Amino acid sequence: MLTLRDGEQMPLIDTSVHIFFRSNPDFRNFLREPFRSRGIPDVEMDWYGAPGGEYAPGTTGPGGHYPGSDPNVVGRHLFDRRGVDMAILHPMTRGILPDRHLNTAVLAAHNEMMVTRWLESGHYAERYRGTLRVNPDDISGAVREIMRWQGHPRIVQLGIPLQSRELYGKPQYWPLWEAAQEAGWPVAVHIETGSGIELPPTPSGHPRTYEQYAAFMPLNYIYHLLNMIAEGVFERFPKLRFVWADGAADMLTPFMWRMDTFGRPHLEQTPWAPRMPSDYLPDHVYFVQGRMDGPGEVEFAGDWLSFTGKENMIMFGSSYPHWQLADPALLPSAWSAEQLAKVCWRNAAELYGIDVPTAAVR
Repeated sequence: MLTLRDGEQMPLIDTSVHIFFRSNPDFRNFLREPFRSRGIPDVEMDWYGAPGGEYAPGTTGPGGHYPGSDPNVVGRHLFDRRGVDMAILHPMTRGILPDRHLNTAVLAAHNEMMVTRWLESGHYAERYRGTLRVNPDDISGAVREIMRWQGHPRIVQLGIPLQSRELYGKPQYWPLWEAAQEAGWPVAVHIETGSGIELPPTPSGHPRTYEQYAAFMPLNYIYHLLNMIAEGVFERFPKLRFVWADGAADMLTPFMWRMDTFGRPHLEQTPWAPRMPSDYLPDHVYFVQGRMDGPGEVEFAGDWLSFTGKENMIMFGSSYPHWQLADPALLPSAWSAEQLAKVCWRNAAELYGIDVPTAAVR
């Protein structure tokens, strides 16, 4: 339970907990041949490294294992110290690899590790929920992976990389969205870690510094989202839900205003998407609220959250174990009690079908 400034308590669902293998040999043990014997990129090989280090102090596992790799260490930090009631795990993988078969095998290994090590064993297993990683560059392989794990009671969403080489509204992805809808799983889109092949993080190329990358890389969700709306994805798949898991909901309102302005006189060009663009947001679009998102501690923070219905779309996520570890106690004090409840637990509970005990709800 989260203790608020006034001493009241509220449930807390952390929707962005990143998990890793303990080491490269540990990762290789989960790979099947012929991929186990092949070269694999190290997870540390990011394009941009945070100047002060990538991970928060004290998150390293026992024996020097990789941060975010030990379910008990993570559980103690989240549940025992930070007041988290449930955590949504998001395995972080090796980037977008040019060999789609190898990439699919890498993702399958991460899924098996998550299920066996986190969801089905250990002291905190009942409080973890999982994100199934699939490869959008290998649709048939992704659908097979969904069918393999569909029905697992603790898997609650799919995970794909933000650094796609095509916009996610394009028809080649539709079989994947159809499979996600049939499984009843939202699709979480997250910036990928590790080395791989990917497009530049901005439309104008590669910035020089980490802070430029970190500030504007999440902007890429806008291109995906507006393309999905224009291509009629949410008309074709009315129960499909997308979670933009790197935040940047603070960019949503101005872009949607512009999309509505430009879309209004051009609706005849998209008869397959006949509604105003902003009409497709409710019940389809969600965001994880990160540490850096939004206007911060200002008197208009509550008004800002209500613009474009963001209070119904945003969910708290800590990004554990990364350096920008978000603290739920520092969410804006200008948010109303209802807004705080939506962000801290209600939106996530409804999206993921998580039962929050009645006694915990104030």
